[in-house]
Amino acid sequence: MSNATLKKLRQTLHQNPETAGEENATAEKISAFFTELKPDQIIEKLGGNGLAFVFKGEKPGTRSLFRAELDALPIQETGDAGYKSQTAGKAHLCGHDGHMAIICGLGEKLASERPKKGEVILLFQPAEETGEGARWILDDPKFLEIKPDYAFALHNLPGFPLHQAVIRKGTFAAGSTGLTISLTGKTSHAAHPDEGINPAQAIAKLMQNLPKLPKNLDTFALVTVIHAEIGSLAFGTSAGKGTLSLTVRAFDQTDLENLIEMITNEVQEIAKAEKLGCEINFVEQFAVSENDPKAAEIAENVMKDLGLDILEKNEPFRWSEDFGLFSQSCPSYLFGLGAGENSPQLHEPTYDFPDELIGTGVNIFEGVVRKVNG
Repeated sequence: MSNATLKKLRQTLHQNPETAGEENATAEKISAFFTELKPDQIIEKLGGNGLAFVFKGEKPGTRSLFRAELDALPIQETGDAGYKSQTAGKAHLCGHDGHMAIICGLGEKLASERPKKGEVILLFQPAEETGEGARWILDDPKFLEIKPDYAFALHNLPGFPLHQAVIRKGTFAAGSTGLTISLTGKTSHAAHPDEGINPAQAIAKLMQNLPKLPKNLDTFALVTVIHAEIGSLAFGTSAGKGTLSLTVRAFDQTDLENLIEMITNEVQEIAKAEKLGCEINFVEQFAVSENDPKAAEIAENVMKDLGLDILEKNEPFRWSEDFGLFSQSCPSYLFGLGAGENSPQLHEPTYDFPDELIGTGVNIFEGVVRKVNG
């Protein structure tokens, strides 16, 4: 098969986006593509709509895993591609369609020449955008059959020159989590606020105090207020409940965990002082993406062999990637591929994955396979 086949597949996936947890038809399209490639083992419904295709070598050896994401975003596409999203309010604006095409291209290479030793797992993961999919995969008992010795993934990066490999040792991308603090007091008449317990003061204090907490840590960390709500628009009523939502991020997993603990303590202290009930709920939790030195060496040697333009980044990216969770379960490596300096940014309604990157991604991953699995 040719690059034209992969390009057509990518554009078909782009036209038919499905968001986190709903990727049934996307998984079917990937499954149909792999049927012709005759992998040695197929695992379906892995962590929900996930799929894994196993290509085995003749001799025992290392098991390497390459990951792509199935899901699109709940955003309306406004670009003018001839193959733009046919589903209202949903679009592949992060390039997961391109990442899937790359792993499909790697599948073609493995089908025409099996690895010499060990096993190569091609994983298509659901729900990356919500930070849930990696956890679903790792918690699925079927994952034990394919638990890898190494895991690799890439992400396209607008704003960097097309085909440039963007690399980093150690932390590649921040860990982050969303959290909502719910405070419950007592509603009263607005003429008698002293007879109620209004959470306004507590929320005002938290909005001022919580973003300052990262100062207590040595490395980069950030607390961003994203939403606040107190009471309702009833002018005769003093509010009895309120919520505050934040996003917390850090470059170090321990720092992230410490920061969450500091927030929890501060919330409990203020709530207690103001006689409020409080509850904290966590959503969209992403682990820090930590690059293993040995996995980095393997992949970066391949990039050098291919003569790619390589940029070693000074500090990690502040956004988060669900792949971070894999780096807690085995030596892992995540890198970036430039999507062009003038490309719209990820999640922008006009973003579209550049098809020219498919071949570059396939070449890097195939190089890694040949180094690890022969």
